[in-house]
Amino acid sequence: MSAPPAGLSRHPDFLRLWAAQAVSALGSRVSRTALPVIAIVSLGADAAGVAALSAMSTAPGVLVGLFAGGLVDRSRKRPLLIGADLARAALILSVPIAAWAGALTLVQLSAVAALVGVATSLFQIADNAYLPALVGQDRLVEANARLEGTEAAAEIAGPGAAGILIQVLTAPVTMVADALSYLGSAALLWRIRAVEAPAIPTGDAAEGGASLLEDLRVGLRHGLGHPVIGATFLAMGAQALFSGGVFSALYMLYLLEGLRLDPAAVGLIISAGGVGALGGSVVAGWLGRRLGPGPAMILSLAVGQAGAVLIPLAAHLGRLAVPALVLHQLLGDAFLVAFMIHAVSARQSMLPLHVLGRVNATLHVLTGALLPAGTLAAGWLAGRIGVESTVWCGVVAGLAAPLLLLRPAVWRLRAA
Repeated sequence: MSAPPAGLSRHPDFLRLWAAQAVSALGSRVSRTALPVIAIVSLGADAAGVAALSAMSTAPGVLVGLFAGGLVDRSRKRPLLIGADLARAALILSVPIAAWAGALTLVQLSAVAALVGVATSLFQIADNAYLPALVGQDRLVEANARLEGTEAAAEIAGPGAAGILIQVLTAPVTMVADALSYLGSAALLWRIRAVEAPAIPTGDAAEGGASLLEDLRVGLRHGLGHPVIGATFLAMGAQALFSGGVFSALYMLYLLEGLRLDPAAVGLIISAGGVGALGGSVVAGWLGRRLGPGPAMILSLAVGQAGAVLIPLAAHLGRLAVPALVLHQLLGDAFLVAFMIHAVSARQSMLPLHVLGRVNATLHVLTGALLPAGTLAAGWLAGRIGVESTVWCGVVAGLAAPLLLLRPAVWRLRAA
């Protein structure tokens, strides 16, 4: 099922997968914007209710990683992808139906957010495991770069498109458009013609059995136990715990209250991150060809983490504060996306396909648990030493992430 010599631009099955991802990526940004609007405008939710809605959209996705890896490895991937899309479409469509019937509640909205998060996590784990078999290992960097570029473009265009749709059509009608996007994605995936290899039978000795404990053991052994993949696991865990946790907990507070920026400036700064991510998807392949995948990962993560120093420095730059923060979003997101493209491609190319789902799920659980832990720690620390000092601590601690990649096995992944 590998790509023809002409490349992915003439690989019809990859183009269908790519189009499906583009449609659903844009749709997911629409629902991410519309759900809080419905909660606030239609249901009168307060800050606590909106925060709970946000938590429900992410937390269950971490839990699904505990069992999704084994399911993915023991199943054909394309039906799982289609099923996840159909489930998301039905869940999203239930919101406008209930709204029009006058029966929508915050409980239903939270349940929809949680279940959509579960389906999305399953989709992401299965998608990462499906791609190597579809395009071949020699096209993974190119394929992942295109997919990450589409995610970045959706991050740039999606919230703005959602705002316009909500303004013109109202939020419930906008949710119908989101449901249709998932149905379109499922239809594109259904049209993929490549024959998928049979799934590993349940209980096969090669894949460690079917229990949750065995699935976790396989994921840890092939993930953390691999000299290259283990290094990327530790680096991503450190990034999530330190700089990711501080960013999630304090970034908005730091910009709005610490730097006293207005919401329009904050929106401009954050939107620059999408532009940076799009640029990172373009330069990732070039970096890999010039330096090799290993050095490209090390350099990309080092630059991405070092660029975060601009965040606390902005407090001392006066009129240059906003340009510095925009520069961080551009450089930081660009190089972090380049790192992720090579890290994901390495995982897909270096691990056996029959364990890839469980390794992806293990990483999903690891980073999903460390990010909120870092967020809570940052909030606790900020209450004791202040927001700016805590941001400095997170940025400096985050510099440990690229150091964890400095292993001979990673460095030896050089350009051919």
